[in-house]
Amino acid sequence: MKIAVDAMGGDHAPEEIVKGALEAAKKFPCEIVLVGDQKQIEQFIDQPSEKISIRHAPEVIEMGEHPSEAVRTKKNSSIVVATELVKSGECDAVLSAGNTGAAAAAAQLILRRIRGVGRPAIATPLPTPRGVTLMLDSGANVDSKPEHLAQIGVMAAVYVEHVFGKSNPTVGLLNIGEEASKGNEQVKAAYQILNGMTEINFVGNVEGRDIPVGKVDVVICDGFVGNVVLKFAEGLAMMIMGLIRDAIVEGGVTAKLGAVLLTPTLKQLGKRLDASEYGGAPLLGVNGCCVISHGSSNAKAICSAIGAANDYVGSNVLGHITTALEKQSIDNSWL
Repeated sequence: MKIAVDAMGGDHAPEEIVKGALEAAKKFPCEIVLVGDQKQIEQFIDQPSEKISIRHAPEVIEMGEHPSEAVRTKKNSSIVVATELVKSGECDAVLSAGNTGAAAAAAQLILRRIRGVGRPAIATPLPTPRGVTLMLDSGANVDSKPEHLAQIGVMAAVYVEHVFGKSNPTVGLLNIGEEASKGNEQVKAAYQILNGMTEINFVGNVEGRDIPVGKVDVVICDGFVGNVVLKFAEGLAMMIMGLIRDAIVEGGVTAKLGAVLLTPTLKQLGKRLDASEYGGAPLLGVNGCCVISHGSSNAKAICSAIGAANDYVGSNVLGHITTALEKQSIDNSWL
């Protein structure tokens, strides 16, 4: 298995990207192709590895650039070249922590969508007390039709079953109330479609407070809502950790002593809540494996994201999704 990694994408590229790739090469049964400026990449490779190679790409798509326009004009950018490696069959998956829109646009323009897919969706794993909840869409499409929401529910259920190993995963639709009559027209229509499907274990509407407790295995929403929820959760987690640190510092000797005694427990908790443990979010619905990482990803997150790509390909998620979509009962006349 070969995974193409955009070495120039992200706030800490290429150093953290390269470090994460080197760690992943030791941890996972895959080869890694680092795509980007060869001289910059080589600076951070201390010891050559047979499982690591470099593909030179002189251009970079910056965070502020228009995604689809940049993909079309910067043919030699690291994101585009890495995605082309998957299209040509030289690599099995592509990973980027760069411009999210550009990574998604490259996947859709180069790899294309799976036949019958209306809108691909970014599927983000969220840690909960019960394990992991997959939320999608997390930002690929800000406007989705009800049929799109139902379709991503099918794809997400397949992913959770084959990658997380959860049989018949529960699927919930994010709404402002549990009742079927609640929500805007988009969500109410999506509820009716999902409720009539036999392909997935749809359990009805879920509210925002249900996500962090892990009430369901899959949470469906459009990209606008999903991205707001994701970034709110990130900010809330940072605030809570900051308040805990402040309380320890300002609490005097007793608070510091208590913190020392609780250190092993706090480390375990931190690991469970650490987003870098999950690394990347797959873009479900494209004809290939594309994993998107957070722009601030460190080496640990990149290593985990490569692991996610490895699991996606190794579990034949693409094949299972294609089969599931062929069996679905959603009316595709709107495509």
